[in-house]
Amino acid sequence: MNLSPRLQGFAFLIGFALCIPTANWMIGNLGSFCAPNGPCLIPVAPGIMAPSGVLMIGLALVLRDLVQRRLGLIWAFAAIAAGVVLSALLAPPALVLASAVAFLLSETADLAVYTPLQKRGLVLAVAASGAVGLVVDSVVFLFLAFGSLDFLAGQIIGKAWMVLLALPFIHWLRRHDARRGIQAA
Repeated sequence: MNLSPRLQGFAFLIGFALCIPTANWMIGNLGSFCAPNGPCLIPVAPGIMAPSGVLMIGLALVLRDLVQRRLGLIWAFAAIAAGVVLSALLAPPALVLASAVAFLLSETADLAVYTPLQKRGLVLAVAASGAVGLVVDSVVFLFLAFGSLDFLAGQIIGKAWMVLLALPFIHWLRRHDARRGIQAA
């Protein structure tokens, strides 16, 4: 990545913002099975299905951490606020409250875990904050949207896949930053 850290931060911010409409589009259009008037589902583990949008929400948790790393805490809070607005505007009408509240709480929990851990290790911080954020998002969304946690395992597993798949990049980024003498914002 030869972009300046600030330009990288804005690229991560754009990616973060794009996760929200992509997740909403995927839920209604992309999956191995699409229920009539319901979500499109994908397998996330043997015998476990989840709405396809969970993949983008898992990625959003990682990208928020990278926004904070490159642009700082103020930009991370602004990204969360913008994400809540996008969630509310783009979610299906029946899911607006659940989507916005789950996004707000999960991204705030992610930030609260990432911030103190980032100095101890970037990979650890991203993994731990992602784990907390994806559980909060899953529980809050399912409870508010459906009054049930029946699909909790699929939600958690689907989001966790994206966090886990991002960790090699996070490790590479940390090593790249160290070689170039780049410090977190």
